[in-house]
Amino acid sequence: MATRDVFSEEEMMRLRGRPVTDFAERAERHRGELRVHCYRMLGSFDEAEDLVQEVFLRAWRGRDGFEGRSSLRAWLYRIATNACLDFLDGRSRRTLPDQADSPAGPWLQPFPGHLWEPVAPSADDPEAAVVAKETLELAFLAAIQHLPPRQRAATILCDVLGWPVRQTAEALDGSVASVNSALQRARATLRTHLPPGRSDWAPSAPPTDEDRRILRRYMSAVERGDLTEVAELLARDVRATMPPYPEWFADRDGVLAALSASWDAGSPDYIGTLRMLPTSANGQLAAATYRCPPGGHAYEPFGIGVLRVRDGRITEIVAFHEPALFPSFNLPPTLDR
Repeated sequence: MATRDVFSEEEMMRLRGRPVTDFAERAERHRGELRVHCYRMLGSFDEAEDLVQEVFLRAWRGRDGFEGRSSLRAWLYRIATNACLDFLDGRSRRTLPDQADSPAGPWLQPFPGHLWEPVAPSADDPEAAVVAKETLELAFLAAIQHLPPRQRAATILCDVLGWPVRQTAEALDGSVASVNSALQRARATLRTHLPPGRSDWAPSAPPTDEDRRILRRYMSAVERGDLTEVAELLARDVRATMPPYPEWFADRDGVLAALSASWDAGSPDYIGTLRMLPTSANGQLAAATYRCPPGGHAYEPFGIGVLRVRDGRITEIVAFHEPALFPSFNLPPTLDR
């Protein structure tokens, strides 16, 4: 997606003559998409939130150097990309337990569905719009973390946002040849991490009514502790991970065995009773789980499970056991018994 909305000299004079609050307001319009961009680069919602603040601070300090040779949006993306590259320098990649370099992580985090809003064209940025290949699904996030940071940045700018290679090279202070080389290597790596049944990284179709029906059945079965119903909903080769726990399961039998122990009131691994609320994360179906421990008086945040459904079965569950994420998903702090 090319950003051709270069300001005229007259427009630049008006921009420079405006109060600084106007600059802040115009930059603020891009906060949501910059948060998504930083999240794609970092794999962490919390770190993306913090880094967006750094991006706006850098933009504020450098606002006098913005000369309108590109759109304000493109300028902010350049600042954000380089802020991410600085942040990633020397850090371990985030991933999921089934792909981990270390049993201690660091782990990917989910992105709240209500914060992933389409980029609407505006008078200031008529070229800004969602492109066909934009994707935020967890499988893509996990795969892209395998790329070195600069390959990751080139892939996101070119293949996700649709920037021309030349513009991407300028944002990365590199050459067209270096970006083309980075893209070639990155695409080869990503192809090795495609989910089953997929031939490219175009986003999967949005959840269907049938998918949502399966989610409701799954939530009801979990709340009832109905292992038979859960078994009917899971694919034979379902994959389940539970960050920050390093354990993961590669088939239905493994998942059911783990659930059987944790749902058995006579087991030392019994976790108590569960309640669930539907939510969304990364453009996928998700459910928030609340737990009332034995002897407890309320249901407390327990985890956010992100599901992938294919051919009428749940093929993947990533249950993020990070109660601190619940406020970001606009979820209640507790549920009454």
